[in-house]
Amino acid sequence: MNVPDIIIAVDGFSATGKSTFAKMVAKEFGFLYLDSGAMYRGVTLFSMENGMIAEDGTIDETALKTVIEDLDLHFRNDDGKTCLYLGERCIETEIRTLAVSSHVSPVSAVPFVRNYVDKRLRAFSEGGRVIMDGRDIGTTVFPNAELKVFMVADAEVRAQRRYDEMVEKGDTPVFEDIVKNLAERDYIDSHRETSPLRQPEDYVMDNTHMTLHEELVWCLGVIQGKFGILEAPALSW
Repeated sequence: MNVPDIIIAVDGFSATGKSTFAKMVAKEFGFLYLDSGAMYRGVTLFSMENGMIAEDGTIDETALKTVIEDLDLHFRNDDGKTCLYLGERCIETEIRTLAVSSHVSPVSAVPFVRNYVDKRLRAFSEGGRVIMDGRDIGTTVFPNAELKVFMVADAEVRAQRRYDEMVEKGDTPVFEDIVKNLAERDYIDSHRETSPLRQPEDYVMDNTHMTLHEELVWCLGVIQGKFGILEAPALSW
């Protein structure tokens, strides 16, 4: 199927499977995948490692603002996988810890942090044929994206997904802590002053009870309908 050179914006709450969905679509249809959440996690990790986040969660915005424009966060392709680097250091694993998750929403709510990440993402996406996931991709980063998808899922299902993901990586999370973390992040993301999480007027996918194959079939149908594509390819998933 000949999918046009478009930008696909994928937004939604934490642990709805945005990254998994976006990576799957990118691989199936030959798009460049970019994880905006990884960028915010990268800024958060840097802030934590450099003493810019106090024990009570307070962010030293003055210190962070003086260095953020020189922060070398970028994506690289490592054996077919898009990974985030800080300079020459791969931080893809470190940014996925619960410690980073507990601070990423407040950090991402800082206006100059969002401006930095938005500029970086737009630079990575020049030329189109990109799929990107986050919380304000379709509303702020790429308001003119040709296709916008907003993902939702039940809270308990989301928490279980995040729990299973962390266990698979060798972590020993407490399920109740994850439930609490997701609820806090939902509230912060939806109520922040700068670029709050909100649903763009386009396509909503509730994947609470969907398999990955069903998600891909759903996306295929949306692309065919929106762009008038008649042929349907054989899906690899």
